[in-house]
Amino acid sequence: MDSRKSHNLEHLEASFTFQPRNKRKNGDTRPERSGAAVGKGNVPRVSRLLALAIRFENLIRRGEVQDYADLARLGYVTRARITQLMNLLNLAPDIQEDILCLPNTTNGRDRICERDLRPVASVLHWHRQRKMWIQIKKGRPG
Repeated sequence: MDSRKSHNLEHLEASFTFQPRNKRKNGDTRPERSGAAVGKGNVPRVSRLLALAIRFENLIRRGEVQDYADLARLGYVTRARITQLMNLLNLAPDIQEDILCLPNTTNGRDRICERDLRPVASVLHWHRQRKMWIQIKKGRPG
């Protein structure tokens, strides 16, 4: 065993299944999805980022990772970026629920992005956050 690896190192395993995004000349080659009908479009990125922040918080709470710095090292991102994501957890619970339940984006860009939510998450009072959230949903951040 390599002496560099002989120390007590943690490891992370991930499994991925890649499917072609475009249809082939003979039709769609992706397997049919079982279960309930899946909506068309993509889950908004901000919804995925909030779900990731919730997952990260659980990893820290269970002691599987020590802190944000560990998450940053494992994810090959900066600690600042991890902090930005984790700040989404400062949003009022009902706003978090709204974000997780945003409709899929079927064409164009997502209506709401994580950057729009940074000023909202920095506000301590949930009542003020809710007012800001309503403005963002209407399409007029601020």
